[in-house]
Amino acid sequence: MMPADQNPEKVSFVAKGRVSDAKERNWVDNFCPEWSQPFLRLSRMDRPIGTWLLLIPCWWGLLVAILQSGGTMISLKVLWIAIVCILGAILMRGAGCTWNDITDRNLDAKVARSKSRPLPSGLISLKLAVIWMIFQLILSAILLLTLNWFAVFVGVLSLVVVVIYPFAKRFTWWPQLFLGFAFNWGVLLSWSAYQNSLSITPLFLYIAGIFWTLFYDTIYAHQDKEDDVRIGIKSTALRLGSKTTRWLHFFLIGIVVFYILTISTIYFEGSRFFSLLFCVVGILLMSCHLFFQIKKLDINDAEKCLTLFRSNRDSGLLLVASLCLAVFV
Repeated sequence: MMPADQNPEKVSFVAKGRVSDAKERNWVDNFCPEWSQPFLRLSRMDRPIGTWLLLIPCWWGLLVAILQSGGTMISLKVLWIAIVCILGAILMRGAGCTWNDITDRNLDAKVARSKSRPLPSGLISLKLAVIWMIFQLILSAILLLTLNWFAVFVGVLSLVVVVIYPFAKRFTWWPQLFLGFAFNWGVLLSWSAYQNSLSITPLFLYIAGIFWTLFYDTIYAHQDKEDDVRIGIKSTALRLGSKTTRWLHFFLIGIVVFYILTISTIYFEGSRFFSLLFCVVGILLMSCHLFFQIKKLDINDAEKCLTLFRSNRDSGLLLVASLCLAVFV
C-alpha cells in the first residue's frame, strides 16, 4: 500500500530508473525514448550541471586567449572553437562519467545517492556501458581532430587524468584535486586551439580553475560522507570535516590570486582600460557569489550542499560574461 504522502507520479519516475539526485523534470526522463534513458543517464545528461562545470573553464581559456592576443570574438575560428567546446564538454563529460560508473559500479551500489545509477541498478549491462563509452570517445576524437595539431596533443593528454580520477578516492583524501586536473583541462585545450601554443597565462588560469573545483566539489562531497566512511572512500569532505568552511575561504583566495596572476600577464594599453576593469569586476562578482555560498553552507544538510554545488554554474558564468565584455570593449 502506498503511503498517503507519496506522489504516484514521483514513484513512477523512480520505478523507471530515475537517478536519485536528478531533478524530476529533467529532459531525459520526460522526453527521451525509454531505451535511450540508461545510456543518457550514464552520461549524466539528466544532470547537466557537470557539463556546465566542464564547459565554463573552456570558455575562460578561449576568452583570455582572445584578450591576450587583442583579437575579436567575431570570427569563424572563435565560433568553431566555442562550438567544439560545447560539444566536447557534453561528449567528454559523458565518456568520463561512463568510465567513472564502470570503475565504481560495485561501490555505487553501496551508496544511497548513487545506487540508482544505471549500472548498479542493473538497467544496463557492463558490455553496453563500455561500448557507449567508446562511442562517445570516438565522437570526441573526431571533434578534436578539427583543431590544430598542438591542441590535438593537449587534448589527448587529458585522457591521463580522466583515466586516473575514478581511482583517486581509493588512495588519497584529495580526489577533488584530481577532478580539478580533469575538469579544468579545457582551459589549456581552448587556449591551445586559439593560440597554437601554451604559456604561463593559461597555466595560471588552469590553477585558478583547480581551486574552483576544490571549492564546489568539497561542498558536493559532504552529501556522501556517511556512506563514504562506511565503505572506506576518501574525500576532502572527510579530510577537512568541521574545518571545511575555513578551507573554502582558502580555496576562494586561491581562485582570486591565480586569476589576478593570469590577468597580470596580459598587457593592457591605456586604450584598453575598460577591458581590465571588466576583468576585475568579473572576479569580484564571482568571489561574492562563492563567499555567499560559504555563508549559506550547512555541511550536514545534503540538500543544501547539492543546491549550492549546482549554483556554481552561475558563479562561473559571471566570469564568462565579464570576460566577454572585456574582449568586446
